[in-house]
Formats: sequence, structure tokens, C-alpha cells
Amino acid sequence: MAKDLTYYMSLPYKMVIVKDVEDDSYVLYFPELPGCMTSGKTAAAALANAEDAKESWLIAAMEDQVEIQEPEAVSLDRILVS
Repeated sequence: MAKDLTYYMSLPYKMVIVKDVEDDSYVLYFPELPGCMTSGKTAAAALANAEDAKESWLIAAMEDQVEIQEPEAVSLDRILVS
């Protein structure tokens, strides 16, 4: 299988959403895609922006021939919810 944009977009990259208390917004980032992040006034807004941010990051990485890390397999028993 060719590793093109469609391939990478289909992978289950981890997302982390954190509240930015300084400007009362939410920041979403992908730990496995260094520098890939977005934000929104609400967590839902940040999440809505996630796919566009990931796609833009992947396109730039492929154009610049940056190595793209694939997501680490995560089992459901390792997920912590707080």
C-alpha cells in the first residue's frame, strides 16, 4: 500500500485537548505529529478543526519530505479518563 495522504489520514493518531486558561480557549494537538495543533473557543470547536489541522500538517510534511511517524497501537485498557 502506498503511503499517501489518504493512508495517513486514515490512521488513528492520538489527540490531546487542553484548556488554555490564559485566553479561555482549548488547544488540541497530536503528540505523534510534532507541531500539529489547532484551537477553538470550546473543546468541540477545537475538535472540529482537528482533521483540517492534521491534513495540512501531513501535506506540508510530505512536501518537505519529513518522516511521518505512524501512531503507536493503543489498547483500550491503557486509556485513562479523568
